[in-house]
Amino acid sequence: MSSAPVITLHQPKRLLVGAGTIGEVGPWAGDVSSTLVIATPITVGFVDRLKLPGKISVFDAIPGEPEIATLDAALAAARAAKPDLVVGLGGGSVMDVAKLVAALWDGEQTLADVAGPNKVTGRKTRLAQVATTAGTGSEAGIRSLITDPVKGSKIAVESPHLIADLAVLDPELTYSVPPAVTAATGVDAMAHCVEAFTNRRAHPMIDGFARMGFHLVGKFLARAVKDGSDREAREGLMLASYYGGICLGPVNTAAGHAIAYPLGTLLHLPHGLANAIVFPHVLAFNQPVMRDKTAEVAEALGLGKNLSQADLSSAAHGFCADLGIQMSLAKHGAAEADLPRFAADAHAIRRLMDNNPVDMSVNDVLGIYRASF
Repeated sequence: MSSAPVITLHQPKRLLVGAGTIGEVGPWAGDVSSTLVIATPITVGFVDRLKLPGKISVFDAIPGEPEIATLDAALAAARAAKPDLVVGLGGGSVMDVAKLVAALWDGEQTLADVAGPNKVTGRKTRLAQVATTAGTGSEAGIRSLITDPVKGSKIAVESPHLIADLAVLDPELTYSVPPAVTAATGVDAMAHCVEAFTNRRAHPMIDGFARMGFHLVGKFLARAVKDGSDREAREGLMLASYYGGICLGPVNTAAGHAIAYPLGTLLHLPHGLANAIVFPHVLAFNQPVMRDKTAEVAEALGLGKNLSQADLSSAAHGFCADLGIQMSLAKHGAAEADLPRFAADAHAIRRLMDNNPVDMSVNDVLGIYRASF
């Protein structure tokens, strides 16, 4: 431990875990006069279960990959509502927008002002995050991602002022998540944990959260895909997602997420699906310098022991495919001519690529895309 890097760990001020905990949001909010709920057309159906007092406004136009225009529209809704409380009710995209709305709606700062680390000067509005999927772990973290459609890249905002005052993990909200989304978001949660675990900036304490996360995915993801109403499995995955969100703060992800991002911004694949497609190949690429940790991941996921790189890639591919995930980029509309642009964009995401335990050239990244094609 003496040689471990110094880290700062941020977590929500209060965390509620368990079936029915969505109903605790209203009592926690107390005598709030105006609330803005950020949601999707699907998750807006849970608003009444929040049991919120006072005036409730809803903004539910959140797409899978929110862009600057989405944030601008949500900020306009907040300025009309003048909320005392912002509630993110949804998956990672919803919660990322909710963070920025709570911090920026008063107009003292803009997205351009806060892009990057530690540029948010404060937040006056309370923030509650109610997760309805188990993948991003955004409810646990200090980071928000918004797509810039002009540049075709993601804007990352990171600040302790984005941390939730209340986070809710209610497995009942995930019962209706379709099997395909359950699978992809579950692999995303696992990737957060694995990429932090096998990271140049890895830390012994964060390794503990990562281990808990990928072991829970190995135990429960297939069960939840098979039976969406399996409460134990759903709660286990929500915890895995939360642990992955904790990993993102002080350590963050690495090449896997960097390689996945262009598949979201340029090919418009859902984030979890993009991560699942490249996960087996990045895990195997990093194996030679992370043998012990990679072996631990493989065993937790039931992939086998003492695997070669080729066998590891094949087994991890099978793990994802057996969940029903279509693992071919070509089947998702990618053209081979697209791959060099994807590789150049991914390689340029140095905030993540520099965390990878192995230096990757543009050609190495291109090789991952070709293996995923």
